[in-house]
Formats: sequence, C-alpha cells, structure tokens
Amino acid sequence: MDFELTEEQQLIRQMARDFADQVVAPTAAARDREHRFPLEEFKKAAELGFAGMLVPEEYGGSELGILSTILVIEEVSRACASTGVTLSVHNSLASGPIVKFGTESQKKMWLPRLASGEYLGAYALSEAEAGSDAAALSCKATRDGDAWLLNGTKLWITSGDHADLMIVFARAEEGITAFLVESKSPGFGVGKVEEKLGIRSSSTVEVILDNVRVPAESVLGSPGEGLKIAFSTLDGGRIGICAQSLGIAQASLDASIKYAHEREQFGRPLKAFQAVQWKIAEIASNLDAARLMARKAAWLRDRGDPHTREAAQAKLICSQLANRAADEAVQIHGGAGYTTEFPVARYFRDARITEIYEGTTEVQRIVIARELMGR
Repeated sequence: MDFELTEEQQLIRQMARDFADQVVAPTAAARDREHRFPLEEFKKAAELGFAGMLVPEEYGGSELGILSTILVIEEVSRACASTGVTLSVHNSLASGPIVKFGTESQKKMWLPRLASGEYLGAYALSEAEAGSDAAALSCKATRDGDAWLLNGTKLWITSGDHADLMIVFARAEEGITAFLVESKSPGFGVGKVEEKLGIRSSSTVEVILDNVRVPAESVLGSPGEGLKIAFSTLDGGRIGICAQSLGIAQASLDASIKYAHEREQFGRPLKAFQAVQWKIAEIASNLDAARLMARKAAWLRDRGDPHTREAAQAKLICSQLANRAADEAVQIHGGAGYTTEFPVARYFRDARITEIYEGTTEVQRIVIARELMGR
C-alpha cells in the first residue's frame, strides 16, 4: 500500500496551490462581502485544465481522475470555499455524468465546451419537497412529438444563474429521467437568489422551467434511469465536498497556527499554552485521518470499484471536521475571530454547509448503515 502521491499528482497539487494563492485568495474576502460569483476565477482555472478534470483528453479535457481532482478542489477551497464548490459541481456533477452516461454525440457536443470553460455546468435535482428524499420530485417531463416539455421548479441550484448547461431531473411516464438543458432555452428562468450564511461567493438559486422544450437526444441515459444517474453522480459529488471540507479545515489550521505565533497573552505567545497546543494537535491529527478517507474513496472511484459507503463515510467525517476546525479556529482567535478582520469568521460560516449539501450528515449515516447491514 503506497500513500505517496505520484510525481504528476504532486505537480498538479502545486499548480492548484499556486493558482489558489495567486488568483483565488486575493479576491476571496471581497467576493464574500459582495456576494460576487467567481466567474473570472473559474475562467482562469479553465485555462489550467481545471474545468475538465474528469473529461477524457479526446473531448478536450485534462482527464486527471477524481483523486487528482480532489487535490485541486482542496487547494482552491483552502483559499475560497465558494470557488472550490463551483469547480466541484462543474466537474463532478455536470461533466462527470455526461462522461459516464452520455452518448457519443452528447459527449462530442457538450464535453469540449465544459472542459474549456466556455460553458459552466450545474445540477438540478432538489425541489421544495424533494431534498434528501430525491425520489419525491415533482418536476414533470411530458413527450411532445419528438421532444420533451419540462415543467417545474428546482431549488438550491449551485451556479444556477450563471450555468450554461444543466442536468435537470424530471418525472416522466417511464420514471425519473435526466435531461441536458441549456439555460438559453425558451422557458428557462431563474427565480429567487438565496441570501446565505456562508459560501456567499457561490450562487444558489431557484430555477423555473416553464414548458422548456428539449429534443429527444437531450435525455441523459434512458428514460426512467434518472435516479440511478443521480445517486451514482452524488457518490462522486460527495468526494468533491470532502475536498472542500478539507480545504476549509486546512485553512482553519493554518490560521490558528499563525495567530498562535503572533498573539501574546500574560506575557507569552498563545503557542506556549497547552490548551491551544492541544486544539491545534487535534485538528491536525483529524485532518490527516480525514484526508486519507477522502483519498481512499477517490482511489476506489478511479478504479471503478464500489465506493458508496466509503464516499459517505468520508463525507461524514470530512464535513464534521471542517466545522470543528473552523469552530476551534474562531475560539483560538478569541474576540478577533468573531470579526471580519480575520478570515476564520468566513471559514466558520462556509463550513456549515458541508454537513448539508450533497447529502446531509444524517443521510450519510443512513447510507453507511444500509451498506453495512442491508436495506
């Protein structure tokens, strides 16, 4: 068993780290304050091949695999969790399903645009009454000659007001079905833009489908296969959120160590106090353990091996760690940590969502238990 990253993976991680430090970090605080979407940062990421990390080279992608992809997302999320999740959704939830389930014509049409960054991708599954219970969705797909008409409302759609291509799940006569929908389609609209606690540079919106007509060749997979596609995709998406969580946790640890060196109390730097030392030691130890879990899940997915339980376990542990690490970082900073002068307040707000999207903490426990004990 080899825990060492390959030379190529180390170079990819360093490239992502440089990009995060030089391009993403300088604008992160301002974008958070202004609720400004990281479109410029996304375009620059695409120039480095980070928009097509799961796309085969024959379709213009960099074909890095999921393990290398999460190395990139972790580094970017360390600088800005909003940019990290934008890349994660684009790669794992939008491009990934087309790679796995798309026809050759669909791959040729969409993957080069997604991989180049010309198109930004999104994923529309959730609805008002269909969050954790995805099978309860009510968005309708009805046949209209040689095409389909989509009607309904989707909620909590990441990048939904900036996306060019969206995978939309709707209920057809055959069952839940996945469709490839361009946002420029007549009848496609954006409703409420959510005001969020964290990841405020990432947009989260309501998407309204009013008689959106899509051709038959826009069906991803076969009619009725939507839930299979959705759940398979979410296994990969959860690994992406693991990487976002690890990035937040690493940023929290880095900030805590830096502040512990700089801040003095009772005539001594904070790093001299055992209470602070123990907090930092625990965060660092749990971070190493969580990172190994995430990489194992990614490794299994790259190999094509079953990984539903491993992805859920990693997501459970990594998201909980992100919240604990950010909480401890605020505590170590004391009153200063509760202000916007230091970035740990942003890490604290950003971390909370990691236990909610791509399957809540409670859903991960259900998935894990079912995999272990059967349904």
